[in-house]
Amino acid sequence: MGSQYSDQDPRRSPGIAPGVGVPPGETPPGEGSTGAETGPRDNQTRGWAKGPVIILAIIVVLCAAFFIAYAVMVAV
Repeated sequence: MGSQYSDQDPRRSPGIAPGVGVPPGETPPGEGSTGAETGPRDNQTRGWAKGPVIILAIIVVLCAAFFIAYAVMVAV
C-alpha cells in the first residue's frame, strides 16, 4: 500500500551540503526558550511543615519508649 508522504532521499534533500549536514537556520527551533514558567516559583517555602515534624517526633518517642520498656522488662 502506498503512502502519501514518503521519506525523501537524504542525498537529494534541499539545503543539505554533502558531508556537512544541515546548515544553521535551515530548520526552525523545536520550541521557544522563554516562557511563562521559567525560573523558580515565587511561593517556595524552606524547611519542613509543622505536621510532618510533629508526626516524626511522635514516632521517635514511641519507638524510644518501646525499647526502654523492653529493656526494663528484660532486666527484671
